[in-house]
Amino acid sequence: MADNYLGRKMEEYLARPASDRNPRKPLATLGRLLLKNRSHRGYDSRFIVREDQLRRIIEVNTRIPSAQNRQVLRFRPVLSDEAPAILAGIRLGGALPDLHLPLPGTEPNAFIIICSTVAEDRYVDIDLGISAQSMLLQATEIGLNGLCIGSFDRDRIRHEFRLPFEPLLILAIGRGIEKIELIPAGSGDSLAYYRRNGTHYVPKLRTEELIISR
Repeated sequence: MADNYLGRKMEEYLARPASDRNPRKPLATLGRLLLKNRSHRGYDSRFIVREDQLRRIIEVNTRIPSAQNRQVLRFRPVLSDEAPAILAGIRLGGALPDLHLPLPGTEPNAFIIICSTVAEDRYVDIDLGISAQSMLLQATEIGLNGLCIGSFDRDRIRHEFRLPFEPLLILAIGRGIEKIELIPAGSGDSLAYYRRNGTHYVPKLRTEELIISR
């Protein structure tokens, strides 16, 4: 009886239209994450990033490479109640100074300050790049967006947040609201990002431009 029951249920399932079956959620492949992992300079102010979300993003650093395995980076999560202290000293979109980004009402409300326990050197910078990209990919996987901010007053941020280590980079985290498109570029083309009709365009060199011929 049990075998007949299971057989009937399988036949009923296979007879249903494919659209009625429970489709599997698309895998969060690296290719999909890389396409979605764009630098957002405008965010949904109604969405408040939670502490557990920032912790989950920071947690990727327990699983990524580190030069000589020194693991010198440390991270200070900044939630919405402290966000104004960072917003006062940053400006987004350095290549679009006339826009004065972020636009009022689209500011990010969460950040991650990345610090180093040792003096900055080439190995720290390598770790910094791996860490920042990994955290932004993790943010993308959980439905958020982000942006690397390298231009800020390090002394002010260190004093404001009583950081025991030198801050190197700030990640803005939130739910992006911008429309961003990649466009192919050649070696002689301008690589400056720009905006047109509400869309943010980012030129990216084609694969053939990146490969050194034998």
